[in-house]
Amino acid sequence: MSSLDTLARKGKTPVVARFFLRMFRIRPVVGRRVWRQASCCLVVGLVTLFLQLSPENASAEDSSRVVSIGGSVTEVVYALGAGDRLIAVDSTSLHPPEARDHPDVGYMRRLSAESILALKPTLLLAVEDAGPASVLDQLRAAGMRLVIVPDVPSNEGVLQKVDVVAKALDLEAEGRMVSDRLREELALLGDDLSKVGGKPSVLFLLSVGRGAPLAAGRDTSAASIIGLAGGRNAIDAFDGYKPLTPEAMVGTEPDYILVTERTRDLLGGEQALLTRPEIAAMPAGRERRVITMDGLLLLGFGPRMPQAIRDLAAGLHPDWPASSVSD
Repeated sequence: MSSLDTLARKGKTPVVARFFLRMFRIRPVVGRRVWRQASCCLVVGLVTLFLQLSPENASAEDSSRVVSIGGSVTEVVYALGAGDRLIAVDSTSLHPPEARDHPDVGYMRRLSAESILALKPTLLLAVEDAGPASVLDQLRAAGMRLVIVPDVPSNEGVLQKVDVVAKALDLEAEGRMVSDRLREELALLGDDLSKVGGKPSVLFLLSVGRGAPLAAGRDTSAASIIGLAGGRNAIDAFDGYKPLTPEAMVGTEPDYILVTERTRDLLGGEQALLTRPEIAAMPAGRERRVITMDGLLLLGFGPRMPQAIRDLAAGLHPDWPASSVSD
């Protein structure tokens, strides 16, 4: 029972009620007990009205102007049929192609509060590693409704991502439809791939500039998608992404080398990649077993995740007959 309910039952007029009554010069015309109970009802109604009109609650009901941060988050928005609510995206939001038609608020980890606030959004959807944290704090302090979307690289993680975005957009029924489809496809893929013999070793390389590429270790999106596609990550000695010496890279002896299209291009193309001494010394390099995929598709863990698993599995298991539902 609330404190206002208790006061009403005791027949006392709360201080807040007396304030409103005096402010509006309201005088009792009924018995004192009835008057006190009525005044409690009045303050309950006024407080409820205030809460409904407050900026926080108003924005919670308004998701008509959305800024989406994170490529997979933007994909979920479109999968839910809410692409028309987007007013801006970040630079990683590259799919579907129409997402690129929106204003770009910059890279997801180097956001600016001013550029986002200038767009007057009613909702900001941000993948969990977006930032800087100080900018997110500024946006919250400005009264913006900010929903952080989890980014767990797993089957359950993509379903959670859909659920969080769907709830934020008040599209829970649509979210269940998307999740049901994903759950069915992922289950079929898992069943198919469980019948494949052998798990080829895969070395994932990521280039972020002109330096040596980084190798994916444990607890990375790359390691997760490799495992889901019936492969085995070649690095088990460390977590995250780290550079390897040429000798250490040769020592991984992968069956396949996996790169994103951006990494391939930054390294000068597939031929330039294969002629790097450390790559050429590997059986995978000598036999040109290089798999190249779109980075957002491969590592995004969004609604296209079944397609990513199928495409990678097809490269790792050339004779694999996928019976799963296709997009």
